[in-house]
Order: sequence, then structure tokens, then C-alpha cells
Amino acid sequence: MPERPVPIPFAKGEEIIYMLPAMANRHGLVAGATGTGKTVTLRVLAEQFSRIGVPVFLADIKGDLSGLAKPGGDNPKITERAAELGLAGFSPEGYPVTFWDVYGESGLPVRTTVSEMGPLLFSRILGLNEVQAGVLTVVFKVADDQGLLLLDLKDLTSMVRYCGDHAKDLKTRYGNIAPASVGAIQRNLLALELAGADRFFGEPALNVMDFVKTDPSGRGMINILTADRLIQSPVVYSTFLLWLLSELFEQFPEAGDLEKPKLVFFFDEAHLLFQDTGKPLEEKIVQVVRLIRSKGIGVFFVTQNPVDLPDPVLGQLGNRVQHALRAFTPKDQKEVKAAAQTLRQNPAFDTVAAITTLRIGEALISTLDATGSPSIVSRALVYPPESRMMPLSPGERSQVVIASPLRERYATTIDRESAYETLQRRVAAVQETRPSTPAGPHAPKRSGSGSADVVGAAAKSAARAIGSQVGREIIRGLLGSLAGTGKK
Repeated sequence: MPERPVPIPFAKGEEIIYMLPAMANRHGLVAGATGTGKTVTLRVLAEQFSRIGVPVFLADIKGDLSGLAKPGGDNPKITERAAELGLAGFSPEGYPVTFWDVYGESGLPVRTTVSEMGPLLFSRILGLNEVQAGVLTVVFKVADDQGLLLLDLKDLTSMVRYCGDHAKDLKTRYGNIAPASVGAIQRNLLALELAGADRFFGEPALNVMDFVKTDPSGRGMINILTADRLIQSPVVYSTFLLWLLSELFEQFPEAGDLEKPKLVFFFDEAHLLFQDTGKPLEEKIVQVVRLIRSKGIGVFFVTQNPVDLPDPVLGQLGNRVQHALRAFTPKDQKEVKAAAQTLRQNPAFDTVAAITTLRIGEALISTLDATGSPSIVSRALVYPPESRMMPLSPGERSQVVIASPLRERYATTIDRESAYETLQRRVAAVQETRPSTPAGPHAPKRSGSGSADVVGAAAKSAARAIGSQVGREIIRGLLGSLAGTGKK
């Protein structure tokens, strides 16, 4: 019988503060102003989860977390903190790491198909308004109905052009496809491609189950997404992580109550997720956060202030680590009071005053006990990390990437036949059926509807021929299905 996971020690005040592994999938919050120690707390929790065999996913938005792969000892402040806390036997240690990169430059390539992303999240990435998003939803629906795979950006670009060119023929079944909306979608797709995001869409698509790995000694893999470039496009960054969450929800089976999570997911700069988010998407996010814990996945939101998150999300975050907040203005003071109210008060001190006087690395901490109730908040210093504070050099990072057993699976892009190729053939078929009659005043005139009829016939034929083969492959994630058709 496997050993029961021991509580995770990660901070010390008047006594050591633990997080119970069985309560880690009740989610958590790490909050505090810039420079107060949030990233170190994230790092320490990642190390401790890895130590008990729990894989971790986190985004490295500042480029300073790659050192998790190597033993520490490079920073005197770490040694000082260990001595201050009286941590006997504290020693440097590196952890198993897999690097991932949307751009495929500093880690294993992360790809998904356009169809998996779905129209709702794609509309968010493209910054579309409600009308334009409706047109994009029609584009996805037409592709589904005609058995066309949307794998990469050229598939989607071709499909948008096709729907624009045949808007009149599609109107009766799908509604109006306004040329202005088609143009806006095309321009934004071009901008996305020029920004290099086209490398994110294609195959082989990421299998999120590859996050759930352990090393030979049983320590959980720490999956680090290189995000210092990605964060420069905040909407793309937050939408990408949201898509990852939806994929985890879709792929992981129901797990019930576990002694430790299957995976812990850290969502850094979490406030970006809820900026300019419409009510339907926000409600879907709340649903994912609520239900994903039953899959054995713990989600920790990392942000500056708890008030950055909607109340329905905040109410689900059982484990809280609150670093210092500043109260220079009346608005700041109001937010500090609001943050204090999210914690179970300790009669021994004033929580509001404490939040503004915490030193770097110190935090107010409340974790869930064995019954699922939050503990009274304690003031404590977070443990120092055992891994290296300095980032890896490009050469060191490259060695880790090359050594990954997953490298062969994701290294080479696959470009199989999909919507782009099929639509190209349709155009060629239409051109071949046109009679070779001389142009001139006596040449017969062909109406636009005639060409459209030929294309329509070709579309129906193609759909019948390939629909049964690829229909089951057209997939749409949970969030994408809000405005789409769901998985097929």
C-alpha cells in the first residue's frame, strides 16, 4: 500500500505552516504587490508538490523560474532565510523540469488545432466584437457541417475567405455574413500570424496528459511554460492558459477524493483572465474552476490583489497566501480592507494593519484543515527555495530540452490535409468546369449563382466523401463549445 502523502511544510511563523495534499485540489490564491515575494512562494510550493510526486504546471512570465532545474546555493539571502527559520538539514536541490514554449524556441513546442480552440476563445484572442464573433462562429459551423478540419491558421484563413465569398449562398441557413466582419477577422488573423502565433496552431497538438509525469525517483515533473514573450500579448496569454484549463478538464477522468492532486496548475497574472471578459465566458470559467477539482486538479491563482478576481472564483480558493499590499491612496486602503476580509481573522493581530507591514517573503496564510475548513490566518515567513535562483543559461536550457523523452513526439510539425487543401481543390475543380469560350460581345454570360452552384455541389460531394472519416476528429474544447457544437 503506498505511503500516505505527508503534509507540505512551506512557511513558518510561531509554528510551521503546512498544506494538506488532500486539500490542494480545493484550489488556492497567492496575492501581493509587485516585489513582495509571490514568485518565490510559487517556486517553493512547486518544489514541495514535486517532492511528494505531484506534477506542476506554471508559466514563467519573467524568465526567472528556469533555475528550478538546478540546485540552489547561488544566493546568500536564501541561506540567511534558512538560518532565520532554523531549517535543519536545508540543502540545495534541483527538480525535474520540462520546458514548453508556444513559439517553439526555448522549450518543446506547444500546439493546438484551431478547432480545439473553438470560436469563443478565438474571438477573444482576435479581439472581435459581438457581431464579428458571431460571424466567426458561423465559419466554424460551416466547417463542421462540411467535414472540413480546421487545424492551423491557413485553414481558418481559407475558411473565412470561403464564407465571405459565398455569403449569399450561406445566408439562408446560417444568417448574414457581413463583409465588414469578414474583413475585420481577416485583418486580425493576419496580425496574429505576423506576431508569430501561427506556430501555436497545428499538429501534433499538445496532449495535456504529458504534463502528468514523474522522474525515476518519483518526484513530480515541473512543467514550465516560457511566457516572457507571450505575456507581451496579455489577451493571448490568458486565453491560452484558459484553453489549457479547459483541456485538462476535458481530458482528465473523474477522480473523486484523492490523497494528493494529479496536477497543480499555477495561473500567474490571473487578473488578465477577467479583463474585458463577457458574462458568458466568465460564467464558463467559474464552472471550470468549480468542476475541475473533481478531476484531481488544483488551480492556484497568482495575482496582485484578491479583488482582481470575481467573487464566484475567489470563493472557491481555499488555500490563501497573502503577501504585502500598499495603501498609499484611499482606493488602496479600500482594497487592503477587502483583501483582509477574505481571510479568517486571527484575534491576535489586526489583519488590515498586518497586510501593509509584511516584509518581503512574509505572508498572511490560511490553509484548509482535514475537514475542509480554513484555518485562522497566521503571519509567517515563506520557506526559501532549494533550487537555483539564477535562470539557466541558453546552453543549460537546451540540454534539458534535448534530454526530454517528449522531444521526439513534438519536435516535427505535421501538416496533413485539412480545410486549406480541400478548398484549394474546390477552386481548381470550378475552374476546370468552366467552358473555354472566347471572350467578347457574343460570349455567353455566366451568372455568379452558376459558379456558386458548382462550388456548392463540390462542397456537398466532399462532405459526403470525407465526413464519415473526419467527423469524429473535429474536436472542440469545453470553452469552445459554448458557442459551437461540442466535441464530435
